[in-house]
Amino acid sequence: MGALSLALVHISKKFCYTFLYMEKNLQKIKSIILYSLLLTTPFFFLNITQEYFVTNKLYLLGFGVLVLMLISVIQILISKKISWEKHPLDNFVLLFLSIMAISTIFSSPNKIQALLNPNFGLFMMVSLSILYFYFSRDAKVIKHYGNMTIKIVSSVLSLITIIFFFQPFKSVALPQNFAFLKSPTFTPVGSQLDLAILLGFFLIIQIVLLLTKRQLDNGEKKQSIFNYLFLILNVFALSLVTYSLLKPGNTLLLPPFRLSWFAALEILKNPQMALIGVGPDNFSTVFTRVKDFAYNQSPIWQINSFNVSRSAILQIFTETGILGLLAFSLLAFNVLKSVFTRTVESKKFIFLFLYLLACLFVFPPSFIVWLLFFVLLAKVFQPHNDETIKQSADLSDFLPIFIGFIVISVGLIGLSGYFLGRSYASEYFFKKSLDGITNNSVKEVYDNQRQAIILNPYIEKFRSNFAQTNLLIANNLAQKKTHEITEKDRQTITQAIQAGITEGKAVISLNPQKAEGWQGLASIYLNIINAATGADVWSVSAYQRAILADPQNPSYRVGIGGVYYYLKKYDEAIKFFEQAISLKPDWPNSNYNYAWANFQAKNYAKAVNALENTLNLLNPKTDKADYEKVKKDLVIFKNMLPKEGESSAAKTEETTTPPPSSLNLPTPPVTQISPMIELPKEASPEAK
Repeated sequence: MGALSLALVHISKKFCYTFLYMEKNLQKIKSIILYSLLLTTPFFFLNITQEYFVTNKLYLLGFGVLVLMLISVIQILISKKISWEKHPLDNFVLLFLSIMAISTIFSSPNKIQALLNPNFGLFMMVSLSILYFYFSRDAKVIKHYGNMTIKIVSSVLSLITIIFFFQPFKSVALPQNFAFLKSPTFTPVGSQLDLAILLGFFLIIQIVLLLTKRQLDNGEKKQSIFNYLFLILNVFALSLVTYSLLKPGNTLLLPPFRLSWFAALEILKNPQMALIGVGPDNFSTVFTRVKDFAYNQSPIWQINSFNVSRSAILQIFTETGILGLLAFSLLAFNVLKSVFTRTVESKKFIFLFLYLLACLFVFPPSFIVWLLFFVLLAKVFQPHNDETIKQSADLSDFLPIFIGFIVISVGLIGLSGYFLGRSYASEYFFKKSLDGITNNSVKEVYDNQRQAIILNPYIEKFRSNFAQTNLLIANNLAQKKTHEITEKDRQTITQAIQAGITEGKAVISLNPQKAEGWQGLASIYLNIINAATGADVWSVSAYQRAILADPQNPSYRVGIGGVYYYLKKYDEAIKFFEQAISLKPDWPNSNYNYAWANFQAKNYAKAVNALENTLNLLNPKTDKADYEKVKKDLVIFKNMLPKEGESSAAKTEETTTPPPSSLNLPTPPVTQISPMIELPKEASPEAK
């Protein structure tokens, strides 16, 4: 028995040593993962999703955070202890996250899309906050690898920027999925604006480090020379990016600051919105309500709405309300307070924090800016020993609680990973559907879009694109001659049209506040006016809902006027074309439609006057084709004016339908079937 006892003791010791060894290795693995995320995130992108850059960075971060959490659970399983450190900024980070969660749950209509928003979504902010908690507790990664990471990321990004500015692949034949490498503005970061912010961040770090260097020995002098080389490389790359952003013809589009401010003030009109905002991923619904006449006269008027505010701070206010802005302000204030009460070594990073705050005030929210913000919290504000409250709880004596905690934790991590994987797979299949368009394969488009929706039915662009795909299928079959359309074809057309309407209505159900959804549904009904009974009335109804959601948009007025024009209800068409002109007098298309509606209504004098206004709005050089077309139409119109002693009725027989024009006069829908299809009442826009 004694020998058996000694053997058991020996085995127990072996197990203890093994567990201790495993626990130390797990800590090293966590540090490696943290460092890898810090090093690879700015460069990580894949061409297997529709958006190559930010989408993949977001999911990389999400999966990386889940792995870190799983390792922590394994550590607890081995040690049977829960240990944690309480830092001064933790409560303010958690407060901000809590307000975002409340706003998402109670204000965001499409909660899943709000959760996955890559610019200011709850999933991104939770992942970054977890990253902050791990970084702030792992001093080794920050202290020993922080400066090296900065140098690596800064120098590599600068080299990539300089190389691609001179377009090395311009004359090289590349596959379609790699054509983006030919662009002089290519950057693995994603956008030129994010790249400029990131390079500016690194530039400030390098300048501060160089200015705070003390007397150097020979080895450090050599290192300082390399620091100056990194600085020069960074400055050159930042100069090229700045030039790309400021040069004429740059495609960077930002929402007006004035309207972003009005959108923030708009939420104060409702008590609930004032407190918790309109919810993440819902900024566009407020923007459409505050658009005004001045916006319609700007060069960006054709952009119906923006999904982000001009300022990240205003975005916080608009989407999370007063409470969200207050929580973020408390976090920022306590960061500044902590800096000024610390050592000189920490105080030098005040410039970085002020720089990021300035970026949040001036530029829209982005994944890169938030990543820098949370990493900086961990980098600069690692607490002193007297600020850190270390606590632990031994669960070895509470076996049921211990087992329950492990099971629940693993279950939550596994469930999160499962849904995150489904979401990422849906992005992959949607990208494959776009490749199907390039390959001219309707089946490939249809199958992959359908699979994307099965995996994640809450993404609005998936549903709207699938609606158009179903209409395309119906249209292809309807192109046959009437006697060639079989009963099976009619059934397929009916099913495709109903599926298209169902998907269009699904977009509405996900967020009924967005005007784009109603406009998309209206265009679906418009396309089947000659194929399904009741589609004309439903199209008008959907356009009216779009106008209610976006009252300053002249395009929706032209759209509903076009429906009435096609139905030969010219007086109604004239009314809506007039409204479009009042909203944007310098838009040639609304004036042109107004002219033809009056022409068909035999208001020839008004028609001539409207067409002359259209001609004055066109440039004979840049709009040569349209200009010549309007001139020819004007001759026709003037010929219809009554001469002396001749009534306008004498010219009635000469009224003709307008010839084709690039000014988008209402034309008959492509999908036409006789006899028309009877759709159920559930297909109407009001039906639930």
